[in-house]
Amino acid sequence: MSTGNNPLLPKLSPITIKERISLVYVEKGNLDVLDGAFVVVDVNGVRTHIPVGGVSCLMLEPGTRISHAAVALAARVGCLICWIGEAGVRLYSSGQPGGARSDRLLYQAQLALDEKARLKVVRKMYAMRFNDEPPVKRSIQQLRGIEGARVRKMYILFARRFGVQWKERNYDVQEWDKGDVANRCLSSATACLYGITEAAVLAAGYAPAIGFLHTGKPLSFVYDIADIFKFETVVPAAFQTAAKNPAHPEQAVRYACREFFRSTKFLSRIIPTIEEVLAAGEMSVPAAPAEASLPAIPEKEGLRDAGHRG
Repeated sequence: MSTGNNPLLPKLSPITIKERISLVYVEKGNLDVLDGAFVVVDVNGVRTHIPVGGVSCLMLEPGTRISHAAVALAARVGCLICWIGEAGVRLYSSGQPGGARSDRLLYQAQLALDEKARLKVVRKMYAMRFNDEPPVKRSIQQLRGIEGARVRKMYILFARRFGVQWKERNYDVQEWDKGDVANRCLSSATACLYGITEAAVLAAGYAPAIGFLHTGKPLSFVYDIADIFKFETVVPAAFQTAAKNPAHPEQAVRYACREFFRSTKFLSRIIPTIEEVLAAGEMSVPAAPAEASLPAIPEKEGLRDAGHRG
């Protein structure tokens, strides 16, 4: 309900990404706006309210339908909607929550098109991911190969740490249930990470497709940023869950990831990391034109006191 110009009613105040719930999964239900509330209605007609304004990303699995009104409300409050395959393995489509502005997009594109700046960004990503400076005088292609070797080694180390049998990173979305538990947990866990990372990328005003290390995919930049956090967040959660051999590994690892995101306030780290990574390219952000749209979810104003930290 709009507050209009009534001074007695509080102004609408969208919740910033860092203060939101990370993920909500919906399976086999109808999403709609009924009596002004965002709800999922099951086959028996039972309504479950979803506080969509406080959620970063809604993951809709097969068997879910969503109305035009629900999509519009989610977009208005800045909640990303992702349509995913069974167990979150494949992202089919996504709705942008709004707020992307051309100044940030131009900055990202400028960095990606300049070979020297792009290499600096990739080297920064490598250093942040492995807590180690990358080898000097290496091309992006060479760094990609070095990174791949280190990633494979880290999977082996995590498997040993949690006592999980591990052969290789391998799964077939067409025969999902035939995959081993560790790979199924990893795929579901990384889908969680990619969902909230995409929500953060869009909220910050950047393009998911314009990547630096990853290229040529709709979510290349999402993979770039998510990979920085992968081995400190969802990979340990995936192997720890796989070690318990749960009856429903995908569901178990989602709960584990969501609890980690909540307990560590992980969402507050993503956008500052994006800015730090891009700053390594040593290019200035283009000034926003006078007619530029305002941020969809602006930061709250402080008390205009240099010593105030609220």
